[in-house]
Amino acid sequence: MEKKITVSRDVNQKSPSGRKNNEDAKEQYRINERIRVREVRVVGDNVEQGIYTIQEALHMADDLGLDLVEISPNAVPPVCKIIDYQKFLYQQKKRQKEQKAKSTKVVVKEIRFGPQTDDHDYNFKLKHAKSFLEEGAKVKAYVFFKGRSILFKEQGEV
Repeated sequence: MEKKITVSRDVNQKSPSGRKNNEDAKEQYRINERIRVREVRVVGDNVEQGIYTIQEALHMADDLGLDLVEISPNAVPPVCKIIDYQKFLYQQKKRQKEQKAKSTKVVVKEIRFGPQTDDHDYNFKLKHAKSFLEEGAKVKAYVFFKGRSILFKEQGEV
């Protein structure tokens, strides 16, 4: 009697090569025969836009040598596009990368003052703080005490 052992892995688990399985990203859009509706609204560069049965839409995509990709599944009827699926995924990934690059990260600049900071030094640091704010960064200013100067906290008060 032989026992069969099957091993299954989680979709998000890393593969033996060390790379994360990307199956869930590929299954983000339903394509071709995986689209399970009777009618779809077809859009695309090489086709006449309109509402077609799924068989007609698949036949049109097959004639052009392209894929029928469900773009908006929540619409009534769902919107599908006749395009090359691999090219579409590449463009989506590229667009996401551009959006990530455009999104600004909040930068916090710190300005330290000592308890004995003179007016000229204060104005110099104030000028820097203004330039940081104009650049869109946040500014955090605080008074720092070295060594035993912490005993004289009242010197650091405004």
